[in-house]
Amino acid sequence: MTKRNHTTYALLGLITAGYQTGYEMKRMIDQSLNHFWKISYGQIYPALRQLTEAGWVAASPTLSDKKPDRKEYLITDEGQKALHSWLEEPINGIASEKNEFLLKLFFSKEEEREKTALKVKEYQRKLEERLEAYQAIEQSILSCSSHSKDREYWLFTLDYGKRTTSAGIEWCEATINRLNGKEGTNG
Repeated sequence: MTKRNHTTYALLGLITAGYQTGYEMKRMIDQSLNHFWKISYGQIYPALRQLTEAGWVAASPTLSDKKPDRKEYLITDEGQKALHSWLEEPINGIASEKNEFLLKLFFSKEEEREKTALKVKEYQRKLEERLEAYQAIEQSILSCSSHSKDREYWLFTLDYGKRTTSAGIEWCEATINRLNGKEGTNG
């Protein structure tokens, strides 16, 4: 079994969750996975072609009266084995996050503290927007009549995002207080 990159396994996982066309996969990625795993539209079809060539998925054309013909992908037994093998591999480490805001903050001694505090406040606002988006996603997942096995794990992943975002908001409040000379206060 050939080892692939993580995007390969993300696509295999999406297929097992019922997303069978490249378009459906891209929509799910945009609505969910992109919050923690970036996959561009340009990566999807080449990866699906590689998965097909490897025998991990089978592609079948679907005819449509209204839309152009499309391919539906189904995971094969070999693909299932590959996905299970990848899931069983140990985690190599915690990925480092690239965050332009933190990079700028790291060097912010070069600007006035008030300007830095405004940047932190803006970052906090964006985190609050993200938290609202996560809450909307959660309501969407919970309102679905489907009680698939995926649902519980999607909610676990979403909970991680909500908790880390909430922690980020708290960090912003504390940092703004410190920048404004109010080190002992929390709000």
